Amino acid sequence: MPSASDLVQACTTVFTLPEFYFRVREMVDDQDSTMGDLADVLKLDPAISARLLRIVNSPLYGFPRQIDTISRAVNIVGMQAINDLVTATTVGRTFSGMPIQLMDVPMFWRKSVLCALLAGKIAKSCGLEDSERFFIAGLLRDIGHFVLYQTVPQRAQSALIEAGYLGTSLAEVEQSNIGCDFAEVGAELIRSWGMPVQIEQAIRCQLSPGDAGEFIVHASVVHLAGVVADYEELETSRRPAAISFIPHAVTATRFVPANLPALLTEARAQLQDTLAVIQPRAMAA
Repeated sequence: MPSASDLVQACTTVFTLPEFYFRVREMVDDQDSTMGDLADVLKLDPAISARLLRIVNSPLYGFPRQIDTISRAVNIVGMQAINDLVTATTVGRTFSGMPIQLMDVPMFWRKSVLCALLAGKIAKSCGLEDSERFFIAGLLRDIGHFVLYQTVPQRAQSALIEAGYLGTSLAEVEQSNIGCDFAEVGAELIRSWGMPVQIEQAIRCQLSPGDAGEFIVHASVVHLAGVVADYEELETSRRPAAISFIPHAVTATRFVPANLPALLTEARAQLQDTLAVIQPRAMAA
């Protein structure tokens, strides 16, 4: 059976982020760069700039005044937040319109954006610094399924059906039927993109946060958000009586499950606006 790395390598040309993304990353990582330098780079891509302004002016941020220039957006939101927004929009654009057999792409993006919003809100509720940075890890939590449905679509769909029929873990069925699961594949894709190691490890260890070492909090937040997103995706009649988290993830983050209903309500309220910016095609779902 192919390894996660094999599957990612098989479609590297399909899942390649644009050069623009790496230019922004380089600018953000350069301690000598200024807000003005970043704004100048962003202006080179009008489509991304337009999306950034839309999301910065959306309820996700809730600024009282309209932000009408990239320079103002960078100065108000900050470099890291802009980097995360660029990541989200470039990933969404990279996969936009991609012909993936047997996969409900609009539903995939709705679930991914919900997971991203939840990750940020869960992190904030736990008092974690820079809680917005968890948005990208949540957004990419399930990205491995894009690779699986591109490379082994029949087996990926069979695993999904079998897991639903048996009521067992999708990752376990994928390991048995494919040889690797979506978390492994997603982490390998993130690694091939050269993204920060904390995002890679959060995705790789989301099913077992205790294995994430120094990145246990990152993996735990993604686990918590992912479990809720999975639960929300189920038909009401198939949902278990309660959402079940790995206790280790709750302990590592000090998350209070009683806060979840309010966080979920907030995330649902922001879902459509955020989805419209990251992946407009999913709006029809």
